[in-house]
Amino acid sequence: MSATRLLVLGVVRGYGRAHGYLIGNDLLSWGADRWANVKWGSIYHALKQLTKGGYLHEEWTVPGRTDYELTEAGEHEFQKLLRNALSKPDNKADMLGAALALLPALPREEAIKMLKQRLAALEAERDDAGVQLRKSAERPPHVWELYSLWEHNAQGGIEWTQGLIDRLSSGSYPMRGEPDSPGEPGSWAAALRTD
Repeated sequence: MSATRLLVLGVVRGYGRAHGYLIGNDLLSWGADRWANVKWGSIYHALKQLTKGGYLHEEWTVPGRTDYELTEAGEHEFQKLLRNALSKPDNKADMLGAALALLPALPREEAIKMLKQRLAALEAERDDAGVQLRKSAERPPHVWELYSLWEHNAQGGIEWTQGLIDRLSSGSYPMRGEPDSPGEPGSWAAALRTD
């Protein structure tokens, strides 16, 4: 699964219709080149592959520029990737970063549900690391450090995830279906208007 794929689908979805330069400009302004290794070439490659796969529809609008829109299959793929990235801690950090950047695309209760799944998985990882720590006497002694790292990382993930659940539960961030939410398809262009 690719963070670039999720991000490209999310930006196209957010604008309703977008061209490659707009998509790339947004993603690079978010710093996605640092936290998701998004590059101009990977954006255009993703656009080509997503169009080929039937997730995006392309239209030549002005000479030299192609606009893209999500297809029904593209919306389904976007929602699947977003939910998976948010709910499963075994994904790479770039996938979680992409999910957080696009978090308002989910209704509040659904986002909380996905995060609770993530929380349960992290608690299981922490508990398993604790079991492995207790068994570490059966292994070379330095292997203890590996399980200690896993337990520490899982505990940090638990604390952060619970904090986000608490913030969402208390109403932080406008989510899909709520006033001023950037989570509806095509809502970004209207939000950027300064009239």
